[in-house]
Amino acid sequence: MSLADFKQTPWRSSHPIYQTSILSMTPAPEYANSEVLLASLYRAIGFSSANEGSVPQAGRDLDKRIQKLREKSQQPPTGGIVGVETWNTVLHGILESPKLPNQSTNRFLQVTPIVPGTGLFSGAARLRGNPWNAGKLIRRMVCLGSKDQESAQKLWKSLFAALSVTETDDVFARWLEQETSSWNQGPNVWTLAPIPDEDMATLESSDFLGITFLPARRFTKDLHSLMQAKDAMTRRQWTSLLEAVLRLAAVSHTTWLCDVHTRIWGCLSAALNDGTIPSNELEARSAVFPESPQYMAYGGKALLGLKDQVSSYLNARLGINALLWSLDQVGAPYKGQLSSSNDMVELCRHIGVHRAALIRAGTLEAIADIREQETRARLCKKGIGANLMEFARHGLGQRRTAVPLLRGYDQGFILKQKGSSPSSPWIVSLGPVAVLALVHCALAGMGGPRSIQRLGQQLAAYGVTVDKHDIARNDLGHQLRMLGLVLDSPDAESGMLLLPPFHTSQALQGSENE
Repeated sequence: MSLADFKQTPWRSSHPIYQTSILSMTPAPEYANSEVLLASLYRAIGFSSANEGSVPQAGRDLDKRIQKLREKSQQPPTGGIVGVETWNTVLHGILESPKLPNQSTNRFLQVTPIVPGTGLFSGAARLRGNPWNAGKLIRRMVCLGSKDQESAQKLWKSLFAALSVTETDDVFARWLEQETSSWNQGPNVWTLAPIPDEDMATLESSDFLGITFLPARRFTKDLHSLMQAKDAMTRRQWTSLLEAVLRLAAVSHTTWLCDVHTRIWGCLSAALNDGTIPSNELEARSAVFPESPQYMAYGGKALLGLKDQVSSYLNARLGINALLWSLDQVGAPYKGQLSSSNDMVELCRHIGVHRAALIRAGTLEAIADIREQETRARLCKKGIGANLMEFARHGLGQRRTAVPLLRGYDQGFILKQKGSSPSSPWIVSLGPVAVLALVHCALAGMGGPRSIQRLGQQLAAYGVTVDKHDIARNDLGHQLRMLGLVLDSPDAESGMLLLPPFHTSQALQGSENE
């Protein structure tokens, strides 16, 4: 590969150093709602032999088998308990997940992913082709949010145990897992799939401890909190809370990566343009990793700000790769990595040493040409940018449904439309399930009421800002009161104290990553 090849296909010809960076956006997100995230997580953590592309066909095959058995009035498979008519009603009635408006005429199996077995025939990101693996994104977040590889594997194993259906789960969940296992065909067995060594991506210890804002780290803490609370509710309630946290954390993580890319490019372009180089690792860390960003504001429009982040990321990605390929072209390839603050210092110094050669070779002009060539992509009108915006919109937004009566199905949303028109803007407004999940995580390990400020800090850890003084007057305060999650107190900040939503059987243990 060369700079010329990169110019031809800039989104497919990433430099090897960029591809292997733990800060690269791997896998590249596309469409996914909260149920797709959870179903794909089931497959990534416990069904290693299953792949995303096989899921839609497995759903179609299962539906055909059911219809044939209904016509012949045959008995269920060995191990099943209910008859085929009952199982058909369960899949197409009780468990059926609402379709999107543009899917109203499509016939396919789509169910709520309450138990792992449902992930083998439902919950792929696309119904055709080769869907992206959203479960690998969650796995990547577990790695980046853990202090070392051992902690990441331990959390992954604990998450597998929590996602498994055991004797501690409610009767319906145990029955459902038994039925799905009897109806599913193929060699797929629910067993832990450890994080492969080649996919293990953890930050350097100095960066992990020194970075103040890291959504993946907040995510790992929240996973611990949710797993400890599992026994306090039904399986369906617990998976709903998990979905709410997955969707917010996943979009916040990808936005953080966009932000980091922009900052990395700021350092590299400064080294190329005027020779400015970070003097040490601490200075590079401060320049590359954001301290307290505000990606969304509660009650405000969300997608325009996210689009700016994505557009900046695309600009930065083109610039980073073009610069790395240019170093190869001038005979001064960079031999290091692109995954830590120290790596940024070394790369900037390397650029500074070869700055004159890069300028003579026309690196700045090449970068400008590539950006102009990819204007539509950089404006998020096609390709990776459009996919990232679709991921953010469907990941955070309340699901639109083909049947208007099912509009209230999704209650774990982070964004809702301000108005009934399809073109109405999306504003930050938490659904009741998201409120429950975030309040629980904010108060994890606490013995009683705490300041409302803890909820603000919980949201801020994912890049969502809310003024604690506004909570009492906005719809968040209304949700908290309706759910019985606050205690009005004139002595508290904003006159409100947060109450724990669940009484767990044991004290919540702190995360290893704190």
